[in-house]
Amino acid sequence: QRQLVESGGGLVQPGGSLRLSCAASGSIRGIDVMGWYRQAPGKQRELVSTISSAGRTKYGDSVKGRFTTARDNVKNTMYLQMNSLKPEDTAVYHCNAVGSFGSLWGQGTQVTVSS
Repeated sequence: QRQLVESGGGLVQPGGSLRLSCAASGSIRGIDVMGWYRQAPGKQRELVSTISSAGRTKYGDSVKGRFTTARDNVKNTMYLQMNSLKPEDTAVYHCNAVGSFGSLWGQGTQVTVSS
């Protein structure tokens, strides 16, 4: 049984950086795809990034060139490095994992970008 726990959110000024972590309670080697999604109040959930078991990455247009995702199979953790943050990046960020077990979501971590 796997569980995902996000951490690293917080309040930052525009132009700042944050690094989010999604830690799995078990091995992530059996996970086909992991991803980050975000949702702001009054808005639909938005794809931020995905990373496959082979390390292939995909990014939403709004974060391309600013965010980078990676996975560490030893630490069983997925990361999201967020640079050049903008106020419109403010949202709750959730991690997701899809594999033979089905689909699993973390509880989310709040990111607020404000001056």
